[in-house]
Amino acid sequence: LTQDHLDYHDTFEDYFAAKARLFRDVLPEDATAVINLDDPRGAEMRAIAAARGQEVLTVGHGKTDLSLVAQRFDATGQDLRFAWHGRAHQTRLRLIGGFQASNVALACGLAIGSGEDPEEVFETLPRLSTVRGRMQLAATRANGAAVFVDYAHTPDAVATALTALRPHVMGRLVAIVGAGGDRDRTKRPLMGQAAARNADVVLITDDNPRSEEPGAIRSAVMAGARQAGGTDSITEVGDRAEAILRGVDALGPGDALLICGKGHETGQIVGDDILPFDDAEQASVAVSALDGGGA
Repeated sequence: LTQDHLDYHDTFEDYFAAKARLFRDVLPEDATAVINLDDPRGAEMRAIAAARGQEVLTVGHGKTDLSLVAQRFDATGQDLRFAWHGRAHQTRLRLIGGFQASNVALACGLAIGSGEDPEEVFETLPRLSTVRGRMQLAATRANGAAVFVDYAHTPDAVATALTALRPHVMGRLVAIVGAGGDRDRTKRPLMGQAAARNADVVLITDDNPRSEEPGAIRSAVMAGARQAGGTDSITEVGDRAEAILRGVDALGPGDALLICGKGHETGQIVGDDILPFDDAEQASVAVSALDGGGA
């Protein structure tokens, strides 16, 4: 569980209870529950599923049915070694970010739990490609610096995305973050903290201000970033397109930019209007403008 949807659930306990209903009420008793034991509350969820009589298949880094035992990063992806009931499976994943391996482990568990042959499941992994807006490589500068777009819109997601991207980056890591209006206000300074603690350069901008004053939202994010004690390179740029242009312009060889918040979305919500806006498209435009060619 992370700090998301707390404007719908009053507490983390309420949020956990809502998630637990998937196993208590939705999943049939004769089905297989796939649980990630790396999650702090994974053991509780496993107990809930087991109490219903469901078969439980566990995944994670420790002693689990399907365990991730080795992981090596490079600029284009990662090499993984899984163990399924003690048997090793070496594979290649053309996805950026360590968290992708955890997602893939869960997906493998679901496939195997649904009756798919484990050998075929692991053989499929090298053919996987990214989903739009989820650690998506949106553009590459002429100097080789990469620009990624990700839907990370909670403090945990921002920290996870930046931490996951770091091993793939030889130089500086630049981050663009914001926070939505008319949503959970408590996470705004935490968004700034997450970015400042995990990136070398941070630009704070607008991200769906809705009915609120955009500057007030940015100020809350800025306050958290300045208190974080991480990077001192923190800049406020209200216009999101300008923030992306500045972020791209800051990239040197070996650097990378992560644009957080919108991911797959194609609009900026301001008041009652939804203005056309696509982070990946803006990244491509910025690279073309600065490098004089295609992204």
